[in-house]
Amino acid sequence: MPSNVEPLNESEIEAYEANRDLAADLLQAVEEMKAGEGRVVWSPALAARQETGLSQAQFAQLLGVSVRTLQGWEQGRKQPSGAARTLLAIARRNPKVLRDVAEDLRSGHSR
Repeated sequence: MPSNVEPLNESEIEAYEANRDLAADLLQAVEEMKAGEGRVVWSPALAARQETGLSQAQFAQLLGVSVRTLQGWEQGRKQPSGAARTLLAIARRNPKVLRDVAEDLRSGHSR
């Protein structure tokens, strides 16, 4: 699910990091995990890739994006748009289609 929060720009990130108490943040995160208060972030891109059984490199190549871009999608740092979002939806709904396309590309065949 896309976030409704706008990403920070570079100067906002620098200001946040300059005032951040990393040790306190880590301690709070550990306490939340111990209390079972952690949250799981679901990534449609990660789910789609895992359903196909392809590696990040294979999946990224199939989608025509860099591995770094795919990693950004999987980690929730970036959101796919346009055709990539459609391909990810197809991969989640019918992973066999993407596996078949990947196999065709590896073997040099097209349907």
